[in-house]
Amino acid sequence: MTQPPAQQNQNPTPERRYEHDDEISLVDLAVILIRRWKAMAVIFVVVVALAVVFALMQAARYQYTSLYSVAEYTNSNGQRVAIESPASVVAKTENLYLGPETRKLLEEKGLQSLPFKVEASNPSNTLLLQLSSDATQNNQKLVATLHQHVIDRLQEDQAELVESRKASLERQLDSAKQALESARQSSSPSAAELIATYYSRVSDLEGQLNELREGEITQHAVQSLEPTGSNKKLIIALGTVLGGMLAIMGAFLMQFIGLICQHMRRNAE
Repeated sequence: MTQPPAQQNQNPTPERRYEHDDEISLVDLAVILIRRWKAMAVIFVVVVALAVVFALMQAARYQYTSLYSVAEYTNSNGQRVAIESPASVVAKTENLYLGPETRKLLEEKGLQSLPFKVEASNPSNTLLLQLSSDATQNNQKLVATLHQHVIDRLQEDQAELVESRKASLERQLDSAKQALESARQSSSPSAAELIATYYSRVSDLEGQLNELREGEITQHAVQSLEPTGSNKKLIIALGTVLGGMLAIMGAFLMQFIGLICQHMRRNAE
């Protein structure tokens, strides 16, 4: 009879069993951190110190706001209406005024770029144009100058619209007065009704002329009460968190490099 083949040993030797065992326990991690506590402390202190220095070097930034009330008039329903919609004013400011005035200011001051930006907006339910800039106190005069130049351009355009609106209302008023005078001299049975209609029209046009208002600056580069932008305390807090993370990563990296060096020395021997 043939002997059955001997069963192969299915239990690997301890050396083969752990040959590729790269697992590491929580205890090993804790030991590494304890051994490298000095390096972790140095990394943590350095990172936090850099964060503190960076926070102290940051100059406080404030929001500077200018407000311009657009030209307006009272319509026949007694509502205040802008001669030009605030949305149109914002679009003109962004596309027609800001670019040229910024380039002109850069040439006057000999600068390559401005350390701030100007944002134009229309606060909801208002007839106002708002110009806003975040800048340091050292740049307050520069912000005020640019805001003023932009508003000057806007006022010139608004003045033309006011004059055009005024001329149109005056023509309509002259026509209504002539029609009223003709109705008064008429002997038609409907003359009384025409007189009342034209008289109402004349009164309405005169009211619109009297209520016609040109645009005006209501606030010019007013500084906010509180600083804006990055908070120094927030920078220090983030630096503390980052310092802790880098300290732990540094400890493991140093341990990894140490093991590699030991392995290389062992192979050299």
